[in-house]
Amino acid sequence: MRSPRKIARWALWLVIVFPLLIGIAYADAPREALRYQRDLTRTAHATWGLDAPVAAFAAQIHQESGWNPRAVSRVGAKGMAQFMPATARWWCDLNNLSAEECQPTDPVWAMRALVGYDRRLFERVRGNSEFDRLWAALRAYNGGLGHWQKEAATVRPALDRQTVDSACGKARRHIIHCPENLGYPHRILIVLQPRYLGWGRGVQT
Repeated sequence: MRSPRKIARWALWLVIVFPLLIGIAYADAPREALRYQRDLTRTAHATWGLDAPVAAFAAQIHQESGWNPRAVSRVGAKGMAQFMPATARWWCDLNNLSAEECQPTDPVWAMRALVGYDRRLFERVRGNSEFDRLWAALRAYNGGLGHWQKEAATVRPALDRQTVDSACGKARRHIIHCPENLGYPHRILIVLQPRYLGWGRGVQT
């Protein structure tokens, strides 16, 4: 039987130390994100396989909406994935989802749509590494696949990330939009992704 002193020590650890350790482990992930960790991980694995870059997807949702399923942008994008209404309808049609199933403000729908759309874009861009391809896919998510493809066409066959990025604003996209479009993958993969590496694999340069 444990002594009263040992019991008191364990009680102290459980009440004070353990919560502090948990807080440190998740210090960089917003509290509101933790409730979605399991669903996002499951969705990512179902769509990308067991080596899915879960940390990158979590960082993207953080960037898009701050994990707020009711987020609405000034231009009308909705939900955690911030799909525009037309994009949401297109995605639902593409995946044979009914109008009742097409719910951008539903967290599960949003996570599935974001991860699935990222996969579709990743398969349609090129790069010298997984990081470069995901960077390009994120640029396409933010500013349109057609813009990235037109810019990449101006510098082919050189498809390294830096060369394609340097062509931003030299095709259909107005150069005024380049700081936002180039800053989008940087914030996700460089700034925010490290906060979520405890959730799963990240994509590194």
